[in-house]
Amino acid sequence: MRVFKFGGASVKDADGIRNLHGIIAREVPDKLIMVVSAMGKTTNALEEVLHLRSKGRNFTEKLDSILHFHLSVVDELFERIPQELTVAIETQKKEVQRHLNEKAYDEYALYDTVVSLGELLSTLIIEAYLSQQGIHSLWMDARQLIETDNKHREGAVQWKQTEEKCKRIDEALKVHQCIVTQGFIAASNEGHTTTLGREGSDYSAAILAHVLQAEQLTIWKDVAGVFNADPKYFDDVVKLDYVSFEEAIELAYYGASIIHPRTIQPLQDKDIELCVKSFKNPNDTGTRIGSKKVKRVDYPLYIVQTGQYLITIATRDYAFIVEDHLKHIFSVFARHQVKIDIMQNSAIHFSVAVHNANGRLGALLEELSKSYEVKTNQNLELLTIRHYNNFIMDKLLAGKQILMEQRTRQTYRALYI
Repeated sequence: MRVFKFGGASVKDADGIRNLHGIIAREVPDKLIMVVSAMGKTTNALEEVLHLRSKGRNFTEKLDSILHFHLSVVDELFERIPQELTVAIETQKKEVQRHLNEKAYDEYALYDTVVSLGELLSTLIIEAYLSQQGIHSLWMDARQLIETDNKHREGAVQWKQTEEKCKRIDEALKVHQCIVTQGFIAASNEGHTTTLGREGSDYSAAILAHVLQAEQLTIWKDVAGVFNADPKYFDDVVKLDYVSFEEAIELAYYGASIIHPRTIQPLQDKDIELCVKSFKNPNDTGTRIGSKKVKRVDYPLYIVQTGQYLITIATRDYAFIVEDHLKHIFSVFARHQVKIDIMQNSAIHFSVAVHNANGRLGALLEELSKSYEVKTNQNLELLTIRHYNNFIMDKLLAGKQILMEQRTRQTYRALYI
């Protein structure tokens, strides 16, 4: 049994879904579990629906445009649209509309309920298409497979309960070739929809691979594998044929967008190999990530994170920043679910760099300002270099105004304007 994960770029339109079918058709009769993201930029569009609602503006037109896009893909894929698919899409739409129209609703709980529509629609369409093309597939709701705690927008997986629930996949694969389910979404024990964090579909696939003890997880991307740097920022990048779990965890932790930060550990625990391959060129070898140690890394590895904020926190009475202050500051960041990318402290200042990924930075700053003096800089970049040397650092940072830097034996980091 293997797990395949397809991201939004791979299923952004009807041609993408046809290409997905071509990849899957070559793999059966092998047993497959497919974890699929929302189509294209659907999650962003659903976040815009929530934004309009929060401002008291009409969101119906935006929601209708999202549904229209999915129905246009259905029209392009099917000569005769299966009645059950039409009913399923309409049911999902009405459910989301019902929640959006409720006046009293927890902000984060509503987020999870609304954005999950993207994954539900994409997988309903894809499973129906695979079935029509002769692949014996089955659609399964990830909310009945992966259980989390009650924390919305970044639920913590309840592993024992998830393993028990996923036994139904083993049973289903006795009569089906392929299971199609959603990335990113899960549910609490009470049945409330939760999500695993933005871009969490890779993590969903790793969870299922772990509990089902899959042979391998393959993540299908729009790039040929893992590179030593993002081609958007660097010339002459090099594809890495093999990366150790240890190195992959470091890269994910420091913000490499190719791998979700929590993807590696579930695979490492069961020694399940991860492959990153291109859906555009499925015959290419891609990059393998596994337990084998690498004695020497031939190339420096670069990660650039844009849109960073530098927050400097100081006590009002010039008292030293000590453990009690740090405990309180960290609790505020945890409460607002804002991840710290890099931190540094002096006698009376504590500075961090963050990204406003969940839109909660304003509320966090407001709370911190009640107890401390708070200053911010924005629109900064954070560069991380693994296996650095002085020549590379001097070359990349020439002309930059460095506001914070750190270095260890293997890693150099700089926050700059």
